[in-house]
Amino acid sequence: MKSVGLICEYNPFHYGHLYHINKVKKMFPGYVIIAIINGDFTQRGDVSIIDKWEKTKIALNYVDLVIELPFVFGTQSADIFTKGGADILKALDVNAFVFGSESNDIEKLKKIVQIQKSNKYNRKIKDYMKKGFNYPTSLAKALNDFDIVLENNPNDLLGIGYIRNLEGIDIRCIKRTNDYHSLKLNKISSATSIREALRKGEDVKDFVPSFSYDSLNDLHFFDDYFDLLKYKILSSDDLSIYQTVDEGIENRIKKVILKAHNIEELINLVKTKRYTYNKLKRMFLHILCSFTKEEAKRCIDIEYIRVLGFNALGKQYLNYIKKECKLPILANYNNSFEMMRIENRVSNIYNIKKDDFLEEYKHKPIIF
Repeated sequence: MKSVGLICEYNPFHYGHLYHINKVKKMFPGYVIIAIINGDFTQRGDVSIIDKWEKTKIALNYVDLVIELPFVFGTQSADIFTKGGADILKALDVNAFVFGSESNDIEKLKKIVQIQKSNKYNRKIKDYMKKGFNYPTSLAKALNDFDIVLENNPNDLLGIGYIRNLEGIDIRCIKRTNDYHSLKLNKISSATSIREALRKGEDVKDFVPSFSYDSLNDLHFFDDYFDLLKYKILSSDDLSIYQTVDEGIENRIKKVILKAHNIEELINLVKTKRYTYNKLKRMFLHILCSFTKEEAKRCIDIEYIRVLGFNALGKQYLNYIKKECKLPILANYNNSFEMMRIENRVSNIYNIKKDDFLEEYKHKPIIF
Protein backbone atom coordinates (compact mmCIF):
# COMPACT_ATOMS: atom_id res chain seq x y z
CA MET A 1 0.00 0.00 0.00
CA LYS A 2 1.21 3.51 -0.81
CA SER A 3 0.58 6.53 1.38
CA VAL A 4 0.96 10.30 1.33
CA GLY A 5 1.33 12.38 4.49
CA LEU A 6 0.12 15.79 5.62
CA ILE A 7 1.03 17.74 8.77
CA CYS A 8 -1.74 20.11 9.80
CA GLU A 9 -3.52 21.99 12.58
CA TYR A 10 -6.98 22.65 11.08
CA ASN A 11 -7.62 25.57 13.41
CA PRO A 12 -10.27 25.54 12.01
CA PHE A 13 -10.61 23.43 8.86
CA HIS A 14 -11.43 25.75 5.94
CA TYR A 15 -11.67 25.76 2.15
CA GLY A 16 -7.92 26.24 1.76
CA HIS A 17 -7.39 22.93 3.58
CA LEU A 18 -9.99 21.25 1.38
CA TYR A 19 -8.23 22.64 -1.71
CA HIS A 20 -4.95 21.20 -0.39
CA ILE A 21 -6.42 17.73 0.15
CA ASN A 22 -8.12 17.67 -3.26
CA LYS A 23 -4.81 18.61 -4.90
CA VAL A 24 -3.07 15.81 -3.01
CA LYS A 25 -5.66 13.31 -4.24
CA LYS A 26 -4.99 14.37 -7.83
CA MET A 27 -1.22 14.17 -7.33
CA PHE A 28 -1.36 10.73 -5.70
CA PRO A 29 -4.51 8.91 -6.81
CA GLY A 30 -5.27 5.79 -4.81
CA TYR A 31 -2.79 6.62 -2.04
CA VAL A 32 -3.83 6.36 1.62
CA ILE A 33 -3.91 9.92 3.02
CA ILE A 34 -2.43 10.21 6.51
CA ALA A 35 -2.91 13.45 8.47
CA ILE A 36 -0.63 14.21 11.41
CA ILE A 37 -2.77 16.65 13.39
CA ASN A 38 -1.58 19.06 16.06
CA GLY A 39 -3.81 18.86 19.12
CA ASP A 40 -5.40 21.25 21.58
CA PHE A 41 -2.60 23.81 21.31
CA THR A 42 -0.76 25.04 18.22
CA GLN A 43 2.73 25.61 16.87
CA ARG A 44 2.47 29.40 17.13
CA GLY A 45 1.59 29.16 20.80
CA ASP A 46 -2.16 29.52 20.50
CA VAL A 47 -5.11 27.62 21.90
CA SER A 48 -6.94 25.55 19.29
CA ILE A 49 -10.47 26.86 18.97
CA ILE A 50 -11.81 23.28 18.91
CA ASP A 51 -10.32 20.18 20.46
CA LYS A 52 -8.32 17.50 18.65
CA TRP A 53 -11.21 15.01 18.63
CA GLU A 54 -13.50 17.44 16.83
CA LYS A 55 -10.67 18.15 14.38
CA THR A 56 -10.28 14.42 13.82
CA LYS A 57 -14.00 13.99 13.04
CA ILE A 58 -13.79 16.78 10.47
CA ALA A 59 -10.58 15.47 8.92
CA LEU A 60 -11.99 11.96 8.46
CA ASN A 61 -14.49 13.35 5.97
CA TYR A 62 -11.50 13.86 3.67
CA VAL A 63 -8.52 11.72 4.83
CA ASP A 64 -8.07 8.07 5.78
CA LEU A 65 -5.99 8.07 8.94
CA VAL A 66 -5.44 10.69 11.65
CA ILE A 67 -2.42 10.55 13.96
CA GLU A 68 -1.69 12.85 16.88
CA LEU A 69 1.32 15.17 16.92
CA PRO A 70 2.21 15.25 20.64
CA PHE A 71 2.17 18.54 22.53
CA VAL A 72 5.93 18.32 23.18
CA PHE A 73 6.54 18.79 19.42
CA GLY A 74 3.38 20.59 18.38
CA THR A 75 3.97 23.75 20.43
CA GLN A 76 7.63 24.36 19.70
CA SER A 77 9.79 26.11 17.13
CA ALA A 78 9.65 25.13 13.46
CA ASP A 79 12.74 22.89 13.78
CA ILE A 80 11.22 20.78 16.57
CA PHE A 81 7.69 20.85 15.17
CA THR A 82 8.77 19.61 11.74
CA LYS A 83 11.09 16.95 13.19
CA GLY A 84 8.28 15.51 15.31
CA GLY A 85 5.82 15.31 12.44
CA ALA A 86 8.45 13.98 10.01
CA ASP A 87 9.57 11.25 12.42
CA ILE A 88 6.00 10.00 12.71
CA LEU A 89 5.60 9.94 8.93
CA LYS A 90 8.88 8.08 8.50
CA ALA A 91 7.84 5.52 11.12
CA LEU A 92 4.62 5.02 9.14
CA ASP A 93 6.72 4.54 5.98
CA VAL A 94 4.91 7.15 3.89
CA ASN A 95 5.90 7.38 0.24
CA ALA A 96 5.13 11.06 -0.26
CA PHE A 97 4.49 14.30 1.60
CA VAL A 98 2.78 17.51 0.50
CA PHE A 99 2.80 20.89 2.25
CA GLY A 100 1.38 24.34 1.53
CA SER A 101 3.87 27.00 0.46
CA GLU A 102 3.73 30.75 -0.10
CA SER A 103 6.51 30.70 -2.70
CA ASN A 104 5.61 27.34 -4.25
CA ASP A 105 9.31 27.05 -5.13
CA ILE A 106 10.40 23.61 -3.92
CA GLU A 107 13.83 23.89 -5.57
CA LYS A 108 14.61 27.11 -3.75
CA LEU A 109 13.60 25.57 -0.43
CA LYS A 110 15.75 22.51 -1.15
CA LYS A 111 18.70 24.80 -1.93
CA ILE A 112 18.22 26.55 1.42
CA VAL A 113 18.36 23.18 3.20
CA GLN A 114 21.71 22.45 1.54
CA ILE A 115 23.08 25.86 2.54
CA GLN A 116 21.95 25.33 6.13
CA LYS A 117 24.14 22.23 6.36
CA SER A 118 27.31 24.32 5.96
CA ASN A 119 29.44 25.47 8.89
CA LYS A 120 29.75 28.91 7.29
CA TYR A 121 25.99 29.39 7.39
CA ASN A 122 25.72 28.31 11.04
CA ARG A 123 28.53 30.69 12.02
CA LYS A 124 26.67 33.55 10.35
CA ILE A 125 23.49 32.68 12.25
CA LYS A 126 25.38 32.85 15.56
CA ASP A 127 27.04 36.13 14.59
CA TYR A 128 23.73 37.80 13.77
CA MET A 129 22.14 36.52 17.00
CA LYS A 130 25.08 37.93 18.99
CA LYS A 131 24.24 41.29 17.42
CA GLY A 132 20.77 41.06 19.00
CA PHE A 133 18.68 39.82 16.08
CA ASN A 134 16.04 37.17 16.75
CA TYR A 135 16.38 33.74 15.16
CA PRO A 136 14.07 34.22 12.11
CA THR A 137 15.77 37.53 11.24
CA SER A 138 19.24 35.99 11.70
CA LEU A 139 18.23 33.12 9.43
CA ALA A 140 17.08 35.51 6.70
CA LYS A 141 20.20 37.67 7.00
CA ALA A 142 22.51 34.65 6.82
CA LEU A 143 20.74 33.42 3.68
CA ASN A 144 21.08 36.90 2.18
CA ASP A 145 24.82 36.45 2.46
CA PHE A 146 24.39 33.44 0.15
CA ASP A 147 22.28 35.52 -2.29
CA ILE A 148 19.05 33.85 -1.16
CA VAL A 149 16.08 36.03 -0.24
CA LEU A 150 13.76 34.34 2.26
CA GLU A 151 10.54 36.11 3.12
CA ASN A 152 9.05 35.68 6.58
CA ASN A 153 6.47 33.21 5.30
CA PRO A 154 5.38 30.67 7.94
CA ASN A 155 4.62 27.80 5.57
CA ASP A 156 7.88 28.18 3.66
CA LEU A 157 9.79 28.17 6.96
CA LEU A 158 8.04 24.95 7.96
CA GLY A 159 8.66 23.58 4.48
CA ILE A 160 12.41 23.95 4.96
CA GLY A 161 12.13 21.81 8.10
CA TYR A 162 10.04 19.18 6.31
CA ILE A 163 12.56 18.90 3.47
CA ARG A 164 15.45 18.61 5.92
CA ASN A 165 13.74 15.86 7.94
CA LEU A 166 12.15 13.86 5.13
CA GLU A 167 15.08 13.06 2.88
CA GLY A 168 14.36 10.14 0.56
CA ILE A 169 10.60 10.81 0.47
CA ASP A 170 8.81 12.38 -2.51
CA ILE A 171 8.16 15.91 -1.18
CA ARG A 172 5.99 18.38 -3.06
CA CYS A 173 4.41 21.72 -2.27
CA ILE A 174 1.14 23.38 -3.22
CA LYS A 175 0.74 27.12 -3.65
CA ARG A 176 -0.95 28.59 -0.58
CA THR A 177 -4.29 30.08 -1.57
CA ASN A 178 -4.46 32.85 1.04
CA ASP A 179 -2.31 35.15 3.15
CA TYR A 180 -1.78 33.68 6.63
CA HIS A 181 -1.66 37.19 8.17
CA SER A 182 -4.78 38.49 6.41
CA LEU A 183 -7.81 39.31 8.55
CA LYS A 184 -10.11 39.71 5.56
CA LEU A 185 -12.76 37.04 5.01
CA ASN A 186 -13.26 35.71 1.49
CA LYS A 187 -14.12 32.41 -0.19
CA ILE A 188 -10.76 30.89 0.73
CA SER A 189 -10.02 32.70 3.97
CA SER A 190 -7.03 32.18 6.24
CA ALA A 191 -7.54 30.39 9.55
CA THR A 192 -6.38 33.64 11.21
CA SER A 193 -9.22 35.65 9.67
CA ILE A 194 -11.78 32.99 10.54
CA ARG A 195 -10.63 32.81 14.17
CA GLU A 196 -10.73 36.59 14.45
CA ALA A 197 -14.26 36.66 13.06
CA LEU A 198 -15.34 33.96 15.52
CA ARG A 199 -13.74 35.85 18.39
CA LYS A 200 -15.89 38.85 17.44
CA GLY A 201 -19.01 36.69 17.31
CA GLU A 202 -19.38 36.89 13.52
CA ASP A 203 -20.97 34.12 11.45
CA VAL A 204 -18.45 32.27 9.26
CA LYS A 205 -20.87 29.84 7.60
CA ASP A 206 -19.90 30.99 4.10
CA PHE A 207 -16.18 30.57 4.73
CA VAL A 208 -15.80 26.98 6.00
CA PRO A 209 -17.16 23.60 4.80
CA SER A 210 -20.36 22.42 6.49
CA PHE A 211 -18.61 19.67 8.51
CA SER A 212 -16.29 22.30 9.94
CA TYR A 213 -19.02 24.87 10.58
CA ASP A 214 -21.11 22.38 12.55
CA SER A 215 -18.21 21.89 14.98
CA LEU A 216 -17.80 25.59 15.80
CA ASN A 217 -19.87 25.62 18.97
CA ASP A 218 -17.75 25.24 22.09
CA LEU A 219 -14.89 27.57 21.13
CA HIS A 220 -11.64 28.11 23.01
CA PHE A 221 -9.44 31.24 22.90
CA PHE A 222 -6.21 32.02 24.74
CA ASP A 223 -7.86 34.80 26.74
CA ASP A 224 -10.19 32.18 28.28
CA TYR A 225 -7.07 30.97 30.11
CA PHE A 226 -5.47 34.33 30.84
CA ASP A 227 -6.47 34.46 34.52
CA LEU A 228 -5.00 30.99 34.96
CA LEU A 229 -1.78 32.09 33.24
CA LYS A 230 -1.60 35.21 35.40
CA TYR A 231 -2.04 33.15 38.56
CA LYS A 232 0.65 30.73 37.37
CA ILE A 233 3.11 33.57 36.76
CA LEU A 234 2.37 35.31 40.07
CA SER A 235 2.59 32.12 42.13
CA SER A 236 5.72 30.63 40.51
CA ASP A 237 9.00 31.28 42.29
CA ASP A 238 11.08 30.42 39.23
CA LEU A 239 9.60 30.82 35.76
CA SER A 240 12.91 29.92 34.14
CA ILE A 241 12.22 26.21 34.67
CA TYR A 242 9.65 26.35 31.85
CA GLN A 243 10.53 25.64 28.25
CA THR A 244 11.60 28.70 26.20
CA VAL A 245 11.76 31.03 29.24
CA ASP A 246 15.34 32.17 28.73
CA GLU A 247 17.87 34.97 29.18
CA GLY A 248 16.29 36.48 32.27
CA ILE A 249 13.01 37.36 30.54
CA GLU A 250 11.20 35.89 33.55
CA ASN A 251 12.12 39.05 35.49
CA ARG A 252 10.54 41.25 32.83
CA ILE A 253 7.39 39.09 32.90
CA LYS A 254 7.08 39.42 36.68
CA LYS A 255 7.40 43.21 36.44
CA VAL A 256 4.57 43.69 33.93
CA ILE A 257 2.12 40.87 34.64
CA LEU A 258 -0.21 42.98 36.80
CA LYS A 259 -0.49 45.60 34.06
CA ALA A 260 -1.82 43.16 31.46
CA HIS A 261 -5.49 42.29 31.03
CA ASN A 262 -5.16 39.79 28.16
CA ILE A 263 -2.54 37.82 26.27
CA GLU A 264 -2.03 40.51 23.60
CA GLU A 265 -1.29 43.17 26.19
CA LEU A 266 1.11 40.86 28.01
CA ILE A 267 3.03 40.03 24.83
CA ASN A 268 3.30 43.71 23.87
CA LEU A 269 4.56 44.60 27.34
CA VAL A 270 7.23 41.88 27.26
CA LYS A 271 8.18 42.00 23.56
CA THR A 272 11.76 42.90 22.67
CA LYS A 273 13.80 42.92 19.46
CA ARG A 274 15.14 39.48 20.30
CA TYR A 275 11.79 37.88 21.11
CA THR A 276 9.29 37.44 18.29
CA TYR A 277 5.54 37.51 18.90
CA ASN A 278 5.20 33.78 18.22
CA LYS A 279 8.15 32.88 20.45
CA LEU A 280 6.59 34.80 23.34
CA LYS A 281 3.19 33.24 22.80
CA ARG A 282 4.74 29.76 22.82
CA MET A 283 6.60 30.67 25.99
CA PHE A 284 3.39 31.75 27.76
CA LEU A 285 1.70 28.57 26.58
CA HIS A 286 4.51 26.50 28.10
CA ILE A 287 4.11 28.35 31.40
CA LEU A 288 0.33 27.82 31.31
CA CYS A 289 0.79 24.09 30.70
CA SER A 290 3.74 23.65 33.12
CA PHE A 291 5.92 22.31 30.31
CA THR A 292 9.43 22.39 31.72
CA LYS A 293 12.88 22.42 30.16
CA GLU A 294 13.63 19.12 31.84
CA GLU A 295 10.58 17.54 30.20
CA ALA A 296 11.62 18.96 26.84
CA LYS A 297 15.12 17.48 27.21
CA ARG A 298 13.68 14.05 27.91
CA CYS A 299 11.15 14.24 25.06
CA ILE A 300 13.42 14.62 22.05
CA ASP A 301 12.33 11.61 20.01
CA ILE A 302 8.88 10.25 19.22
CA GLU A 303 8.01 7.41 21.63
CA TYR A 304 4.83 6.10 20.00
CA ILE A 305 2.25 6.65 17.28
CA ARG A 306 -1.17 7.51 18.66
CA VAL A 307 -4.15 6.88 16.41
CA LEU A 308 -6.94 9.46 16.75
CA GLY A 309 -9.17 8.08 14.01
CA PHE A 310 -9.44 6.13 10.76
CA ASN A 311 -11.77 4.92 8.05
CA ALA A 312 -11.76 1.44 6.43
CA LEU A 313 -8.78 2.28 4.23
CA GLY A 314 -6.92 3.79 7.19
CA LYS A 315 -7.53 0.63 9.23
CA GLN A 316 -6.24 -1.46 6.35
CA TYR A 317 -3.07 0.63 6.27
CA LEU A 318 -2.54 0.27 10.02
CA ASN A 319 -2.79 -3.51 9.67
CA TYR A 320 -0.38 -3.36 6.74
CA ILE A 321 2.25 -1.25 8.53
CA LYS A 322 2.10 -2.45 12.14
CA LYS A 323 4.51 -5.38 11.65
CA GLU A 324 7.14 -3.10 10.10
CA CYS A 325 6.67 -0.04 12.29
CA LYS A 326 9.46 0.38 14.84
CA LEU A 327 7.29 2.45 17.18
CA PRO A 328 4.33 1.14 19.18
CA ILE A 329 1.03 2.07 17.55
CA LEU A 330 -1.42 3.06 20.29
CA ALA A 331 -5.18 3.06 20.08
CA ASN A 332 -5.61 3.72 23.80
CA TYR A 333 -4.11 6.01 26.40
CA ASN A 334 -0.90 4.58 27.90
CA ASN A 335 0.66 6.41 30.86
CA SER A 336 3.91 4.47 30.66
CA PHE A 337 5.06 7.08 28.14
CA GLU A 338 6.06 10.50 29.48
CA MET A 339 4.81 12.24 26.33
CA MET A 340 1.41 10.68 26.92
CA ARG A 341 1.34 11.79 30.55
CA ILE A 342 2.12 15.33 29.42
CA GLU A 343 -0.65 15.02 26.83
CA ASN A 344 -3.08 14.08 29.60
CA ARG A 345 -2.04 17.09 31.68
CA VAL A 346 -2.38 19.64 28.90
CA SER A 347 -5.69 18.14 27.78
CA ASN A 348 -7.05 18.62 31.30
CA ILE A 349 -5.86 22.25 31.26
CA TYR A 350 -7.46 22.80 27.84
CA ASN A 351 -10.77 21.43 29.14
CA ILE A 352 -10.58 23.03 32.59
CA LYS A 353 -13.79 25.05 32.12
CA LYS A 354 -15.84 22.16 30.74
CA ASP A 355 -17.91 19.99 33.05
CA ASP A 356 -18.69 17.20 30.59
CA PHE A 357 -15.44 16.54 28.75
CA LEU A 358 -14.24 12.99 28.24
CA GLU A 359 -10.91 12.51 29.99
CA GLU A 360 -7.91 11.63 27.87
CA TYR A 361 -7.56 8.04 29.06
CA LYS A 362 -11.20 7.29 28.16
CA HIS A 363 -10.94 8.33 24.53
CA LYS A 364 -10.95 5.69 21.81
CA PRO A 365 -10.02 6.30 18.14
CA ILE A 366 -12.85 7.67 16.03
CA ILE A 367 -13.98 5.11 13.44
CA PHE A 368 -15.43 6.76 10.36
